[in-house]
Amino acid sequence: MKAAAPGSWTILEILRWATDYFRTKGVAEPRASAEVLLAHALSLSRLDLYLKYDQPLTPPELARFKRLVIRRRQGEPVAYLTGHKEFWSLDFHITPGVLIPRPETEVLVSAALEVAKDLTESGVGGGGQGSQTPLQSSPKPPPPTPYRGLEGELEGRAGDHLQKKSPGPPLKSPFQPAAWGLEVGVGSGAVVVALAREIPWMAWVALDLSLTALTVARDNARRHEVAPRIRFLQADLLSSLKPEARFALLVANLPYVPRAEWEQLPIDIRDFEPKEALLAGEDGLALIRPLALEAHHYLRPGGWLALEVGPGQAHQVREFLQDRGAYDRLDFVQDYHGINRVVRARRRAGG
Repeated sequence: MKAAAPGSWTILEILRWATDYFRTKGVAEPRASAEVLLAHALSLSRLDLYLKYDQPLTPPELARFKRLVIRRRQGEPVAYLTGHKEFWSLDFHITPGVLIPRPETEVLVSAALEVAKDLTESGVGGGGQGSQTPLQSSPKPPPPTPYRGLEGELEGRAGDHLQKKSPGPPLKSPFQPAAWGLEVGVGSGAVVVALAREIPWMAWVALDLSLTALTVARDNARRHEVAPRIRFLQADLLSSLKPEARFALLVANLPYVPRAEWEQLPIDIRDFEPKEALLAGEDGLALIRPLALEAHHYLRPGGWLALEVGPGQAHQVREFLQDRGAYDRLDFVQDYHGINRVVRARRRAGG
């Protein structure tokens, strides 16, 4: 950064400089990176940067921003530098070691909400309430259900397991869900938290092999006031749950990057985000395949499976599901680029 007298850099000037600097260094999304990092350094919103465009930076502010610029130039993701990432119009706490939520994963949330409506219409879910019921609304009292057995099975395994290794009070709630959902590979908790806010009549089990991810996800669930309806469990795919037909909705955003594509990923992904959350064997299906082959054992009749997949993987995943003979509906949901991003399947009644 060129020498300048203390206080001579205004917000607009430093923003323009940083944007040009990032562009010449090949940093992805140079303008957005500059805006987010400057707003973070100054404890302002991105809108405030333009409302206060002629405000000069103090020497400490300038030094703080310069450190962030250097780290971003070296490839460190913006979400790790700020500790935050927006997803589904919610602010999520993000730390290194946890996958950063992607915009395309919002398609998985949207696809799951669509079938939640099917669940209510078919009587599997919340007594006729739609998936867009506000969080503040009280869910219609459901009829007696068999889910107390699942709650008892998880007691001492999900809440107590994490209680020993992460701060905060135990997860206790008088809420009796009309149905249970399951997320496999919870990561930062972005998907399960978004779904828990949108589907207030459903409780969730959230699985991940990474204790770091579970701790971050649990923190995000608390921040967005849905923690009492989510049980977090450290698990390798479905191995820690009994294969019983108890879930109305099963969603997963598992690793799906093939080995041949790994080295081609941008440096801010390949060198900073957790490899185990991205790389999935030679064909990218090392984890999706076993989940697709076993998921029907955990779904209630009429329940739905929704899997996020990588480009070119949707048809192969659909074949896995068709071969099971357990589903009566299969479809794809495309992302904003026209890629088949989500594979959905409905569990056959009586199958």
